[in-house]
Formats: sequence, C-alpha cells, structure tokens
Amino acid sequence: MKKSILTIVLLSVTVSLVAACTQKPKANEVATTEVAQEEMTTDADMAPDFELPDLQGNALKLSSLRGKYVVLDFWGSWCIWCIRGIPNMKTAYAKHKDKLEILGVDCRDSEEKWKAAVEEHELPWLQVRCSDEQLPKLGEMYGIEGFPTKVIISPEGKLVKTIVGEDPEFYTFLDELLK
Repeated sequence: MKKSILTIVLLSVTVSLVAACTQKPKANEVATTEVAQEEMTTDADMAPDFELPDLQGNALKLSSLRGKYVVLDFWGSWCIWCIRGIPNMKTAYAKHKDKLEILGVDCRDSEEKWKAAVEEHELPWLQVRCSDEQLPKLGEMYGIEGFPTKVIISPEGKLVKTIVGEDPEFYTFLDELLK
C-alpha cells in the first residue's frame, strides 16, 4: 500500500514538472529569457587568451583570430596520432577555410623539430610553439589530457567543444557546425 501511494505521489510530481516545463512563455518572457541567457555568459565560457611565437618568431595572440571559428590543435612531431591525423586536418581545412582558422600549437618539441615537422608535413594553417616552460599553464587553461587535443572556439571567442585524440567525431562535428 505504501509503495502504491509513493508511486502515485512521484507520478503526480513528475507530471506537474513536465507540464510546467512545457508551458510556452508569454512574448515578454521570451525577450527576458534571451537577455538572461546572454547575460549568463561567464569568463568560463570564453577561450582563455594566450600569446605564443609563430614560425617567424612573431607573437601571435589567440584573440587576434576572432571573427572566424578557430580550432586549436595541440600537437607535437613526436605524437604518432597527431601525425596520422594531418591528412584529415588538411581536408577539413581545405573544406572550411573560409569560415575557419586552425592554429597548430606545437608542444614538447624543440624549435628545430617543430619547424622541420611543419615543413615536412606541409601544414598550411597558422602555427605557434608552446615551450616546455609554458605548457603546464596552457595545459591547465585548456584541460589538455593527451595529444592531439582539438579545441573549437566560436567567432566570438567562446569555447564550443574539446576532443582529445584523433577521433572521427571531431570532423563530423566540424562539418555540422560549419555547414
């Protein structure tokens, strides 16, 4: 008997919550909701800015790339999965370069090995190098747990998605996002 009453009470609460959540807001409530969502954007939603040297030794700041989607590709010449993923990255870049910029962030390489790998693999997108001293901070900022790590950032600078490893899901997601 107690189980029946408990079941009925839980069912009633569930029905009430579903009904409350599916009610359409009035016109003025919609505007308030949209404003509230915009105001809810926090610093946690934004991609942390950083500045690293490019292939010519010039400082490149992430925030200078706003206006297009950006993919941060944390990679290294020593990382077999990073290297194996280059053909797929080249295909994605060629397909979406009007809406997308890729910023390769080399990690754990000497400057010579990094530059040689960029040349050997003919990487057409922007490249910067993260020194071993800078990697712990940058790794913490972006939650890097392995290589490659790809981080998609919106044209406004908001974090969209992070994918660790060479995963076909990244390319599927990118195609859907940029169609």
